[in-house]
Amino acid sequence: MWLAVCVGVLAGIGMAHAARAPTSDWLIVPGILSVWFGRRRTILGLLTIFYLCFGIGWARGTLYMRRLDSYQALYLQKVTLTAHAIDDGVYGTNSQLSFEANHVRLADGRELAGKIQLSGFGMNAAFQGDVVQATGKMYPAFGAYQGRVSFAQLHLIAHHNTLVAEIRRRFTAGMQSALPEPLAPFAMGLLVGQRATLPKATKQELLMVGLTHIIAVSGYNLTIMLHASRKLLAKRSKRLNTLLSFGLMLVFLLIAGGSASIIRAAIVSTLSIATLYYGRSLKPLNVIMIAAALTAWANPFYIWSDVSWYLSFLAFLGVMLLAPLLANRIHPAWRNSLLIMVALESLCAELLTLPFVLWTFGQMSFIGLPANVLVVTLVPLAMLLSMIAGLSGMLAGSIAGWLSWPAQVVLTYMLDIAHLLAHLPHIFAQHIGLSLPQMLGLYGVLAGLCTLLKSKTKLLLTDIITDKKAISRRGAALERSQQMVNN
Repeated sequence: MWLAVCVGVLAGIGMAHAARAPTSDWLIVPGILSVWFGRRRTILGLLTIFYLCFGIGWARGTLYMRRLDSYQALYLQKVTLTAHAIDDGVYGTNSQLSFEANHVRLADGRELAGKIQLSGFGMNAAFQGDVVQATGKMYPAFGAYQGRVSFAQLHLIAHHNTLVAEIRRRFTAGMQSALPEPLAPFAMGLLVGQRATLPKATKQELLMVGLTHIIAVSGYNLTIMLHASRKLLAKRSKRLNTLLSFGLMLVFLLIAGGSASIIRAAIVSTLSIATLYYGRSLKPLNVIMIAAALTAWANPFYIWSDVSWYLSFLAFLGVMLLAPLLANRIHPAWRNSLLIMVALESLCAELLTLPFVLWTFGQMSFIGLPANVLVVTLVPLAMLLSMIAGLSGMLAGSIAGWLSWPAQVVLTYMLDIAHLLAHLPHIFAQHIGLSLPQMLGLYGVLAGLCTLLKSKTKLLLTDIITDKKAISRRGAALERSQQMVNN
């Protein structure tokens, strides 16, 4: 039923991008049918629930599409608008100050939905929460942005500094004072996905060896970090494990900010931690689909054209669905190894995202899997040591060099591995994209693999239970025989 609800909402929102929904009156009939048949655990009941949720999602997507219609008349036109900065501005192309902005309002008072990219001149710095006025030409944008304004004249209207934003800026400054270049921006990329200050050569090397995802704001690092903390304390204290997981997630959210991908990871992680603590059995697929439906409902543009949204949930599927199935097929002693499990989860995430990357970008690294094994297994340790280095630079600058040297060792190793592998010949290929049917076919093969592994795992568990019952019966028979002999 949960899958029917979530898939119906997602399918309806996706449908709204191709065709607008009619009036909401047509939802009355499926609503009555879902109330009548939804109580019954039958295929017909699931179909009626799916039909109702599809209609609700379609209506939600249509409403959001009508709000986005305002952008069509603004493209290639000079506009004056005010907006709130989502993150701190950085200097990018042509020395422009660039940042994301939402709560966009035109000069005539009209409010625009979604978020835009602002780039321009006139301000030395822009901080998270600042209200900025921009005058420039509006252009269409890609991904999660509804528009972009480049070479704009920027003017600060109001400065709204918050405690969290101030802590983030102090932490960034502490990281830069504790670690040298390019280790400091690389550490910030691991922790919060800040890539703007990373040298272009380093970003290209990470791209060529398939390691760009470790410095992207995808929430994958949060998932890996929580999995590692769970494995470290799983056998000691359930309450301590839960408190540590929520504490790490809270610190990560404060430092990384409330970006969409981080919120997605936080929703998935919160559902997983809560169900594990209370002993409930919420299936990983249901957890992922619930998070996908909630985030797509909040911003339907995710499902329409946000590549990071798809990559995040594909990585979650690899970590939470495929990795446990493969872990059940390896030696039990290996499952207790933190490095082996992190490597397995990294490989599964890479495997699930590769077809989509080929279809979207048409490029791949032939050395991505070994590079992930050599580097990504150290990501939780590198994040922990980088956080210690940043905090030491922020709070104890006089001894920051002593406290940050472990982070220097680990981060230098990761960058050196990327540098060495990137200079191997013929390890990066471009223009090898997949067509949509080919991508769907590969995901069909992966779905079949997951189904096969799941069925074999059930058979294995059934055999183990049967053997235990047989052993128990034999033990009881031996006890009865021994009692008869004693009597």
